[in-house]
Amino acid sequence: MDPTNVQHILASDFHSFNHRGITISKDDLLADNILLMNGNRWKLVRQNLTPLFTSTKLRAMYYIIDKSAIDFMELLKSKPELLKGDVFDTLSSFCSAAIGAAVFGVDICVTLQKNGKLIDKESGLELEPTDELLAAQAFFFFIAGVEPTATAIFATLVELGRHPEYLEKVQNEIDEAFIKNDSKMSYDIVSNMSFLDMAFNEAMRMHPPIGFLTRECVRDTVLPVGNIKVDKGTRVFTPLFEYHHNEKHYEDPEVFKPERFSPENKHKIADISFMPFGKGNRVCVGMRYATLQAKTGLIYLLRNFTVNTIIKPGGMRYSKQQVQVRLDNVDIEISPRTPRC
Repeated sequence: MDPTNVQHILASDFHSFNHRGITISKDDLLADNILLMNGNRWKLVRQNLTPLFTSTKLRAMYYIIDKSAIDFMELLKSKPELLKGDVFDTLSSFCSAAIGAAVFGVDICVTLQKNGKLIDKESGLELEPTDELLAAQAFFFFIAGVEPTATAIFATLVELGRHPEYLEKVQNEIDEAFIKNDSKMSYDIVSNMSFLDMAFNEAMRMHPPIGFLTRECVRDTVLPVGNIKVDKGTRVFTPLFEYHHNEKHYEDPEVFKPERFSPENKHKIADISFMPFGKGNRVCVGMRYATLQAKTGLIYLLRNFTVNTIIKPGGMRYSKQQVQVRLDNVDIEISPRTPRC
């Protein structure tokens, strides 16, 4: 729980803690992806995938995400039954469509295969970009890009539905953006919606898609605070959810306060106390894409609909997942809205 030790494990002493601590079968071809890879093999594939999510690439693929969001609105309007109950499943449909069109749509595999072997100059490791290797990366993008993103969107809607004063602010910002930009969205417009960003980050603080981070020590080392010896092979768990709800980091942590993430307050938040996408060299490679996709979905949804949160008897809680944190015993009531022209 000590922030200095957490920083040491996740970032500063990466050479000692670069393993996720998850054992996979060599026969499981789809598990051969950057989420589960380790060592130089992970490093080499990660280096080749990271450039796919630069600002330039995201700008280029934004029109696909935008089209997916527009299609999603048409679906909701044509099938009003989707507005009643199990909204999380409905949001997952949008995330599936968007990542399927945008990430798989840039034909990643062909680009990497045309470049030939992946070579790590430091270690000399060479990897052939086979169909199997690239299928495993596609599988990773799908499992990492659908449920966690849907969770983030759902959490944001839940909190806005509980706080109509904030919901109104977000919708006003969205309406003004559409009016100012001739009813068109772009990567830059989405990225510059400050109050949406504040609400989205605060929702992920309260309800992070991932509950904890794991690392396995790959060489004997010592944590700085407490002089704690950690032997090779030891697995370390960082309780991300508890960090986000720790009163030492956030005053009134159970209260939804988007102002925490305002431009003037952001600097007060310790870097290690907000980790919805992980931290360090193994931070989510698609973090910026996931944020863009989630915000775009929220923009179109809140432009055309309004939301009200329904907490069922027994109170809001979380369902038990392997590593995910998903809100349970709560749903969202969605109703049509007439946006400002």
